[in-house]
Amino acid sequence: MTISILAFDEKTGAYGGAATTGSLCVGGWVLRGDAESGLSASQGSLPSTFWGTDVLTLMRKGEPAESAVRHITLADTGRDERQLSALDPMGGTASFTGANSIATAGARQGSHVIVAGNLLSSEAVLDACLTGFETTEGPLAQRLMAALTAASRAGGDSRGLLSAALLVVSRDRPPLSLRIDYSETPLEALAALYARATSGDYARWTRYVPTLNDRNRGVPFPD
Repeated sequence: MTISILAFDEKTGAYGGAATTGSLCVGGWVLRGDAESGLSASQGSLPSTFWGTDVLTLMRKGEPAESAVRHITLADTGRDERQLSALDPMGGTASFTGANSIATAGARQGSHVIVAGNLLSSEAVLDACLTGFETTEGPLAQRLMAALTAASRAGGDSRGLLSAALLVVSRDRPPLSLRIDYSETPLEALAALYARATSGDYARWTRYVPTLNDRNRGVPFPD
């Protein structure tokens, strides 16, 4: 199973994505994005990392997610083996699922959120992921991780999950990019890493580094 979720938080202006799979290094393969371009999730049996970056280039230039996804996927003769979802800077969403995607495969969309998956035990996994996000309160990152957990509990992967990743970007904070490239319990490991990354000295340090809104920020980190 590979399942991903991309979302825009209107309250904070942050964009976030999360993914998990029964193979290695899901973050490096699937998730791409920044606060000026939006986010993408490129996956499938033969995923194209080019799709993930190329769709961001189009959205950064102002093309909506729907037309950007259509443009990128139609140009690729190997598209039947691939899956792509995108979230543009305005919160618009779109997806493509190739005809040869390993069943069960598909996508679900909500308000400023999109879920995509393949090799799922059933379509209930997609529904559970979206519902898990929409019914969870708290920071965007925690809602995204709750969505992955809900998807896993709804059927998951008979192979077991081996990697997970989280990406949160905004204009007024540095990127939060967390990857569990291999673990027998990647969702639990991701949650533990998130807790460490958002507390203590590391979290304090991130409040002093440059951001999109202040590229020259250089206030000395206090002793």
